[in-house]
Formats: sequence, structure tokens, C-alpha cells
Amino acid sequence: MKRARFIAKGRLLEGYLQGGMLVDPAGEAHRPEEVQWLLPVVPSKVIALALNFAEHAEEFGLRKPEEPALFWKPNSSLLPHRGTVIYPRGARFMHFECELAVIIGRPMRRVKAREAMDYVGGYTIANDLVVRDYVSNTFRPPIRAKGWDTFGPLGPYYVSADEVPDPHNLWMRAYVNDELRQEASTRGMLFSIPEILEYISRFMTLEAGDVILTGTPRGISQVRPGDVMRMEIEGLGALENPIEQESEWAEPVVGEEGDRSVV
Repeated sequence: MKRARFIAKGRLLEGYLQGGMLVDPAGEAHRPEEVQWLLPVVPSKVIALALNFAEHAEEFGLRKPEEPALFWKPNSSLLPHRGTVIYPRGARFMHFECELAVIIGRPMRRVKAREAMDYVGGYTIANDLVVRDYVSNTFRPPIRAKGWDTFGPLGPYYVSADEVPDPHNLWMRAYVNDELRQEASTRGMLFSIPEILEYISRFMTLEAGDVILTGTPRGISQVRPGDVMRMEIEGLGALENPIEQESEWAEPVVGEEGDRSVV
């Protein structure tokens, strides 16, 4: 089932997709283009992986990680489908990253890979935005590069795990202004979802609703104010967000492009 959270007629609702309409608990159908979309889930935390596709590591001339390379995505960065991404004043090179997002279905701690998929509630689409000129090797994780408000679009649906029989065999496509910029498959993951969940749950409790971003493949490219990004993953729908320049009163944040060691 594809579930969604949205506002319609002044009410915060949860519904499911049926026949192209969003059906709320009372059975009333709403046109998706007429609602205000909300995040499909409100996580307690969002954890992301860097360099989880070999071709993406090669894209930056970097070695493949020997274990999952994790970083935090601040909850304040999260943005729903059709929400507006703010391009920081002073930024020179910002790009999208289309990613499969795993939603934890129930608490898990010290779960082995062979059992890990039983703890997955479902999936959604993520766009892990980054300002490349704020990436450097002076500290990790790259909070200033990836932690800006609006830099974590997520949605549009919470697609239950039973609708995704093989999350490791899904086509991913990213469009900017309807131009195809990125195309690959989740088959390219270096670390599988069970391996990732075993690794994280060994030292951290993952709670229901937590989100894990599984990395992006080769093909990222620059985006600018005025662009519209659309991330598509097979069976999960399409996550669309426009980009707007930060207000004129905002002080520019200038940073030199680093060694690209954290992506």
C-alpha cells in the first residue's frame, strides 16, 4: 500500500493511494494535485550512507569504503513532496542525489542481516542535496554541506514493504526540468540493506519510523534556483521539488571546494 500524509480542507490527514486519488480514513477521495503534501513519516532520526555505489565513488576518484560510511541528516533538513528547496546565498555548486530510503517498521537492536528485512516497514524516495563547495576534510560528517534546511526532500509515499519484493533491483532516475540527468539501479549498492541494518543496529537502536538513506549512483549534476527536480524510483512514485534562491537579506556563506572526500 502507498500511504501519504497531507493537508486537505484545513485538516491534517493520512490516507492511501487508490485509483490515482488519496483516500482518507472517512473514505473521501482527494486529488493529489490539490492537497498540501507532508512528510510520509516523521522519523526520530535519519542516517545516510556515503559512497554506497562503486560507480559514484569512481566518479570522485575515491576508494570504496570497507564498511558503511555513515552520516546524520538533520530532521530540520526534511522537506515533503513539492516543498521548496532553498538555494543558499553564496553557494557555487549544489547538486541532487536520488536515493532509496528505507523506513524502519519496528524497533531493532543487534539484528543480524539474515533477519533484518523483517524489520523494514517500507520505502520512500529521498533527495540528499549537497553544496559541494562546503565539503572538506576538516571535519566529518559534512553537516554544512548536507544539513541545510530543506536539503532532505522525502516522499511522496510510504510504500509498504510487501509492495517492494526486491528493493535491490529498482530503477532510479533523476530529472531536472524534465531532462534526464541520472539513471541507474539499486543493484549497484555496495552494502545491501540487510548489511546496513545489521551494521547500524549493532551499536544503535533503530526505532519505528527511522529512515536510512542508502546512497546515490553515478550521475549527479548541478542544480540552480528556478530548477525543478524530480526523483523517481521504480514502484515508489516521483518526488518533485522546485528550487528557490535564499532571501536577499541572508548573509552569504562562502566556502572553498574541498577534496570531495565525503559525498
